[in-house]
Amino acid sequence: MTDLYVFHKPGDPSKSVIVFNVHPSMGVNPPAPTTREPFAPGALYEIKVDTNGDAFADVCFSVQFSATLGGTQKATLRRVQGARAVAECDDGEIIVEGAPVSIGPKALITQAGDYRVFFGWRSDPFFFDARGLFNQMQFTGDDFFADKDVCSIVIELPDSALGADAVGLWARTMDNIKDGWVQADRGGRPLQAVFLPGEEREAYLNGEPAEDDRFVGVFAHQLEHTGGYAREDAVIEAKKLLPDILFYDTRRPVSFPQNGRTLTDDVVDVFFSVLTNGKVTGDKVGPHKDLLDEFPYLAPPHG
Repeated sequence: MTDLYVFHKPGDPSKSVIVFNVHPSMGVNPPAPTTREPFAPGALYEIKVDTNGDAFADVCFSVQFSATLGGTQKATLRRVQGARAVAECDDGEIIVEGAPVSIGPKALITQAGDYRVFFGWRSDPFFFDARGLFNQMQFTGDDFFADKDVCSIVIELPDSALGADAVGLWARTMDNIKDGWVQADRGGRPLQAVFLPGEEREAYLNGEPAEDDRFVGVFAHQLEHTGGYAREDAVIEAKKLLPDILFYDTRRPVSFPQNGRTLTDDVVDVFFSVLTNGKVTGDKVGPHKDLLDEFPYLAPPHG
C-alpha cells in the first residue's frame, strides 16, 4: 500500500472519488524496480468505512484480481455493509465483475450503475523528496516520484454508498495463506508508519484503527526525539494522529488534514511540520503537473 485519497467528484456534489494506490513500480530505500504484474492475484484490497466514529468498519469496498492470463487481469469489486464489514470481505454484493485491468497508457474504465471504476498502472501522484529524507531531512526539491508509476484502484461512487455524510476511511491489503487471510498492510493518513521502528511498525501495519491507542506512546517518543517536544505536548500531538483514519465529510470542502485528501494536497509539508515541531516546514516539492481533469484523474504510466 502507498496512499489513500478521497475527494468530491469535480462538478458533481452528490458523488465522491476514492483512490487507493498500491504496488509502486520502484522501491524507495534502496531504489529498485518491482515486478510488473499490476495486482497480486488472490489477494484482497479493502477500503474500510466507519460511519459512526467508533473506528470499526461499517461498510467495506473490496477488490480481488484474477491471475494474469495472456497479459491481462480482471477485477471484481464488492460492497459489504453491517457487522460483516469488520472482517475480511471476500464475499458480498458485487458492484463490478470481470473489469479489465489497464497495463498500458489507455485507461480502461468500467461503468456499473452509479459507479465508475478503474484498475491498473498510473503515474504516481505522490510528490516527495524521498532522497532528502534519507539525507537527514536535507530537502532540495528533488521529487523522487516524478517519473514513477503505481497501481491504482479508483472508485467513483454516490455519496450515499459511504453510509453517512461524515465517515472515516482506511485501506488495507490482505494475503491469502494456507490458514486464511492475513493483513499485510494498512493505513488512512499518509506517512504514519515513519514513526515506528522494527517490531512496532510490524504490529502497527497488522493492527486495526480501533486499537491504535496502544501506539500513542511510540508516536509521542518519536515526536520528542525528532521535534524536541515536551513529553506532555508530544502526547497531545500523537493523539491527534491516531487512530490512523482519514476523515471525510461529504458536505465540506476537501483539504488535508481537515477533511479528506485531494491529489494535490501537500501532505508531506503537513507531516514534517508536525514531526519536527515546525523546524522543517517543507521539502520544496509541489504537485505533479500531469494530473487529469477527468476520471480516473491519474495520468498514464511512464513505463
